[in-house]
Amino acid sequence: MNIIMLGAPGAGKGTQAAVLCEHFGIPTISTGNMIREALKNGTEMGLKAKSFMDEGKLVPDEVVIGIVKERLSQDDCSKGFILDGFPRTIPQAEALDKMGVEIQYVINIDVADERIIKRMSGRRVCENCGKPYHLTNLPPKVEGVCDDCNGTLVQRKDDHPDTVLARLAVYHKETEPLAAYYEKQGKLINVEGKDDVVSTTKLILDAIEA
Repeated sequence: MNIIMLGAPGAGKGTQAAVLCEHFGIPTISTGNMIREALKNGTEMGLKAKSFMDEGKLVPDEVVIGIVKERLSQDDCSKGFILDGFPRTIPQAEALDKMGVEIQYVINIDVADERIIKRMSGRRVCENCGKPYHLTNLPPKVEGVCDDCNGTLVQRKDDHPDTVLARLAVYHKETEPLAAYYEKQGKLINVEGKDDVVSTTKLILDAIEA
């Protein structure tokens, strides 16, 4: 079973991918981890990616696709995989199709922009031990202080409302069209992203197992 996770930044793709990975016993493959792994292992595509990253440039599609191809050929993907963060654009989706990779389900987690901004701008992380918090959903016992190590809680730059808005704009322009692309192929499952993880997971599993 090969699955693609779609959804705006902060929609909960990574969280649901981890749950599905456990449920189906197949690996979750995120673009970031894939590139880091390729760099660490010094693969041909990893070295190509490094040359762009060293110059502060975005890694081009053909290199990212090469890294995906390398990763999907590994033994742990033989029974299926979950792609999180790839494809991000129509050309990447077309390249995946040309590689002959058969995708069964594309799960699009739908969350309104206002909810995403509220959800992400409420995130905090301990600058000392890295433990995550949320001002509404997972608050610390003492405001601004980590429960575990008394470290200071900070807001990551990625979670500032201005940054979130900019990331959402890129998502709507480049990644959102993938929903229509996969709908035409009859693979799209639209799921409303609920505030609690379990409810969203149930909607996904009900749709897959229907």
